[in-house]
Amino acid sequence: MGSLLFFFILLLSLVPRSHSFYGDVARDFKNKEDTLEVKVNKLSSIKTLLPYDYYFLGYCKPPVITNSALSLGEVLRGDRIKNSIYTLKMREAEYCKVACRVKLDANSAKKFKEKIDDQYVVNMILDNLPAVVTFEASDWNGNKSKILVTALPVGRMGYATEGNEERHFIYNHLRFNVMYHMDPETKFSRIVGFEITPYSVNHKYKKWEDEKTELITCTTNSDLLISNLPQEVDTDKEVVFTYDVVFESSDVKWESRWDSYLSRGTGNQIHWLSMFNSLWTLLLLSGVVAMVVVRTLYKDINSYSQLETEDEAQELTGWKLVHGDVFRPPPNANLLCVCVGNGVQVLGMMLITIIFGLLGFLSPSNRGGLITAMVLLWMFMGLFAGYSSARLYKMFKRTQWKKIALKTAFMFPATFFVIFFVLNAFIWEEKSSGALPFGTMFSLLLLWFGISAPLVFLGSYFGFKRSPIDDPVKTNEIPRQIPERPWHNIKLLLSMLFGGILPLNAVLTEFLSIWTSIWPDQYSFGFLFV
Repeated sequence: MGSLLFFFILLLSLVPRSHSFYGDVARDFKNKEDTLEVKVNKLSSIKTLLPYDYYFLGYCKPPVITNSALSLGEVLRGDRIKNSIYTLKMREAEYCKVACRVKLDANSAKKFKEKIDDQYVVNMILDNLPAVVTFEASDWNGNKSKILVTALPVGRMGYATEGNEERHFIYNHLRFNVMYHMDPETKFSRIVGFEITPYSVNHKYKKWEDEKTELITCTTNSDLLISNLPQEVDTDKEVVFTYDVVFESSDVKWESRWDSYLSRGTGNQIHWLSMFNSLWTLLLLSGVVAMVVVRTLYKDINSYSQLETEDEAQELTGWKLVHGDVFRPPPNANLLCVCVGNGVQVLGMMLITIIFGLLGFLSPSNRGGLITAMVLLWMFMGLFAGYSSARLYKMFKRTQWKKIALKTAFMFPATFFVIFFVLNAFIWEEKSSGALPFGTMFSLLLLWFGISAPLVFLGSYFGFKRSPIDDPVKTNEIPRQIPERPWHNIKLLLSMLFGGILPLNAVLTEFLSIWTSIWPDQYSFGFLFV
């Protein structure tokens, strides 16, 4: 009883404290004196895939850095949510507000340049909403438009006014555009949108007075930037970080504030029509082949099981000669049982996760909720893994079910954990935020040994007590000798290649779109369920 209570408390500790079970927790603002704090998350890149802490670079730091409570999924994703120096007052516009100044040394300048070259972006959060970054662009006719991206780039490459050498420029001036919805009855305001427009400005001033410094390159009473010179990243360069705050009333209600994030054109769009067309073609062709095979086998299996004379057996040719050997236990029967058990465990985890996503339990506002659900479901699916491996093991006329349960519980998870531990050591050496802390590693071990392994043994016990699965055909007592293929015979290789061309051609382009959409957390549970 004590162990069950311990693991129940452990599971509760993995649930994020700042989110409700279904998603956001509403926060009401009534007075203009109410303050908002912009939080910063990891630095991420689709080029190197290694996340870093926001303060790994020489950004402005608040007097005290506090870490937000993170769930297991957020830690596994490499999230590190912390407070920042950017503070806002509700419905109070501010312009050219000085955050801090930083003098770059050789090491800081090198880090900024490397992260700009590797296309790193900053993930910012306001009231649990991720920032959507907008860039202003003009066409040939001078018409301005907005380009939306999912996160704030660290900087950009460009050319200065003098010289033809390409240089690194940092985005040091941010314009926060906060959309809010006011309830006409209660007069409470709620945040429903958060956009950032970045600029690179080489700020100038006469005298430095911290936050009260008056800049020559912009004014506190206008959103107009006087200077067009970008801020270059180099050794001994002084960078002044500033920001504007603009509030905009919106008709979007708080309950629907995530809809625009999921529907707007941020990131890669999934080609739904192409996907369903390829899926329909694949299912149609597979169905035709399956109908032919099933009808042929259904008629022949009964006659094969009733063969009584050798003359009748000799009349069979081709693959029909081995019908009495296909259900013979393979040489590596134990390994097959382990693979089947772990496959059932992973399949059950995937199906339930997708169903939870379709029902809305995995809200995008609950960062890391998907990975947390997958880890916990994998633990509890150990019951079905043990059951399926033990049933198959008994079908092969074996008796040592404890041995197969032990292999099912530890063979593949131990292999994965060793590889994961080695990779985590390399990531830790790179000082990436994706490296798991020791406490999280210990929690995963406790979940493995305390939940998954016992459930595998429990499922194996019940699976082995069931009656064995009967073979649909009789198995010959003496195995039929199968001649070996000559080394120069490539028919098997050709059949493998041509047999995979059709499904590969159908799903290659579509799955590329799926993975590029899943990578920035734009999950499509509906298509995955289909």
